Amino acid sequence: MLIGREQEQVLLHSLLKSDQSEFVAIYGRRRVGKTFLVRETFNYTFAFQHTGLLDAPMSEQLNEFRESLYSAGLPQSPKPKTWGDAFRLLQRLLAGLPEGKKVVFIDELPWMDTPKSNFIRALDHFWNAWATTRKDIILIVCGSATSWIIDNIVMNYGGLHDRITRQMLLRPFTLRECELYSRKNKLDFTRRQILETYMIMGGIPYYWSFLRSDQSVAQNIDRMFFEENGEMVHEYDALYASLFRHPKPHIEIVSALASKKAGMTREEILLSTGLNDNETFSKALKELEQCSFIRKYTMIGNKSKGALFQLMDNYTLFWFKFISENSRGETHFWSSNLDTGVYDNWVGLAFERVCLQHLEQIKKAMGLSVVISTAHSWTWKAPKGSQDPGVQVDLLIDRNDDLINLCEMKYSKAPYPLSSEELSRMEYRKSVFKRETGTRKRVVLTMITTFGLTDNANAADIPVKVKMDDLFL
Repeated sequence: MLIGREQEQVLLHSLLKSDQSEFVAIYGRRRVGKTFLVRETFNYTFAFQHTGLLDAPMSEQLNEFRESLYSAGLPQSPKPKTWGDAFRLLQRLLAGLPEGKKVVFIDELPWMDTPKSNFIRALDHFWNAWATTRKDIILIVCGSATSWIIDNIVMNYGGLHDRITRQMLLRPFTLRECELYSRKNKLDFTRRQILETYMIMGGIPYYWSFLRSDQSVAQNIDRMFFEENGEMVHEYDALYASLFRHPKPHIEIVSALASKKAGMTREEILLSTGLNDNETFSKALKELEQCSFIRKYTMIGNKSKGALFQLMDNYTLFWFKFISENSRGETHFWSSNLDTGVYDNWVGLAFERVCLQHLEQIKKAMGLSVVISTAHSWTWKAPKGSQDPGVQVDLLIDRNDDLINLCEMKYSKAPYPLSSEELSRMEYRKSVFKRETGTRKRVVLTMITTFGLTDNANAADIPVKVKMDDLFL
């Protein structure tokens, strides 16, 4: 049963009613559920379907493509020698089918584009010279190599330029969708346990499929990530290698960003990694952003100057904080680190990332569904010699109704006891922000916590409060 993906299913079903042929590119990170979405939506029924072969030469790719044609009903024919021959055989198959929409699903398309194969040229000719002359073809392509899909299909400036009729970035599950998934699989996790699991794995359905109902969250994480044959032990290398054909600069960039909570400027990343400031570096940054591994943000009031890049991928953050640190190969490394200083440092940062990934839910909880707003971070460094501490605000919500929410995000296993000292620090950040930005908008202190605030005198000074349950909207 397909969990969530309601809007994506509506889009795919609408293709069947289109009065033209449709070319759809679906992309997203490894294991996010692209193939499952297409198969479930069309009930595993296609006029033709094929999956490319990983690391196979052109001759093997063509042979497997022919076998898929045979499985779809094409009479025996000579093995195609080129991709042009192969797509002409596909034309022959589709032309001989009864009237009605013909759904063609090609999975792992990037793997079919081997060196000097002229694959893109043949695909271009198939679509432009044949499929677009008809009204009954639905061509759906996808693949884990997101950068290839974007460069060669979505942003193609050759024959396929502007030929894509629909594109779909399939994003990870939200907390709500992970809760639905947990119920379906009878995991019986509480919302806090779902939240903490999300902090580790993000909303990747494939990762969640390894969770067992007979184990606690801690036992599951130890088994999946730290046991010798755990399902997630080798995921880090496979993840970046599957998304990017040349992943070395991508890995160096996320390695640098993993050490900086607030993020780094482009210049700081270059200095830290030693990478050259060239097109390869720019492309790697862009691809990491397109795949939602990092986010690019600017300080409030700045459009592009001083933009920061911040690591956002939950699994990658967990890998750097715990998996890469398990040098002795301890099989209970996660359980042994619970409630330690390392855990406390990680869980606070991870909770902030999850909040930033659920901004729409936070805005909805605050009643901002119809209010135009933008999210920012803000940093102020005190002048040299000043006794004032610097200020770091991880989330500001700038609204067009003349108000700015200055947000503080705190994770705890019970209602959060806001102390007088912490309230004073929040008030200080608010005053510095108003002074340094010169904003004329009203600035409102806002707290996002797991179980709300302890009912004390300090809590009354926080006008807006958002809880974990609101992230599940």
